[in-house]
Amino acid sequence: MIPKLLFGRTGHKSTRTLFGAAALWNVTQDEADRTLDMLLAYGVNHIDTAASYGDAELRIGPWMKRYRDQFFLATKTEERTYQTAKEELYRSLDKLQTDHVDLWQMHLLVEPDEWETAMGPGGALEAFLEAREQGLTRFLGVTGHGVNVAEMHLKSLEWFDFDSVLLPYNPTMMQNPRYADGFERLTAVCQQRNVAIQTIKSLARGPWGDKPQTQTTWYEPFTTQAEIDLAVHWVLSRPGVFLNTVGDTTLLPKVLDAADRWDTAVSQAEIETRMRQLAMEPLFT
Repeated sequence: MIPKLLFGRTGHKSTRTLFGAAALWNVTQDEADRTLDMLLAYGVNHIDTAASYGDAELRIGPWMKRYRDQFFLATKTEERTYQTAKEELYRSLDKLQTDHVDLWQMHLLVEPDEWETAMGPGGALEAFLEAREQGLTRFLGVTGHGVNVAEMHLKSLEWFDFDSVLLPYNPTMMQNPRYADGFERLTAVCQQRNVAIQTIKSLARGPWGDKPQTQTTWYEPFTTQAEIDLAVHWVLSRPGVFLNTVGDTTLLPKVLDAADRWDTAVSQAEIETRMRQLAMEPLFT
């Protein structure tokens, strides 16, 4: 089974590999149900979705009727004001068929002007605090993409004591000195405050460019089991971080299989040496 780790200060032991529900963006309910069965088979107990993930919340809803107590459930909003964020949370709860989520996150909070709106008077943070007080969510987090995301997460943590962060983590991103420095500084703060660190884009080979898009991910992913093993094991070899699975249901079985077979004796440096033989380029520059 996939190993578990305390998800920051929440008290919940989440599987190191979390289900990234962007994979359910545009699937049938039958396919979504088969995906849930796969999560149960591997013991995955943490679902991360978002209001902006197409039909994902709608597809997860029927599961929650039967399995709500088996999953730590997280969703996200890109709304930046109190009223619009509050309204979207109620829509998310309705779609998810639950009376609360365990984690509500400010999604893609990387632009300075949006940050000022969200954290200022009448901003989304007020809706987040109210939702926590009312029991509509238990914990609060921030997410983002881009080279400046770690710096923006640090700014968010200076302003408010969020329970989790989410950002990209793969070898090409960590070869960028600015990104690597920000990631390491953010990690240090999160470890000090017991803030959960979720990582994304582990399977990113690079942008699609002119290539035909053969998977549902917006970037070109690794697709063979050998490649996916390296990518997944590279992330899991860093203590204390969680890996959010790929946004493609056809690749999900390979990711879960890789996580299930992770060998703790192999160092991240050893894995990265092998990954240098793969064709990779950064998604964000």
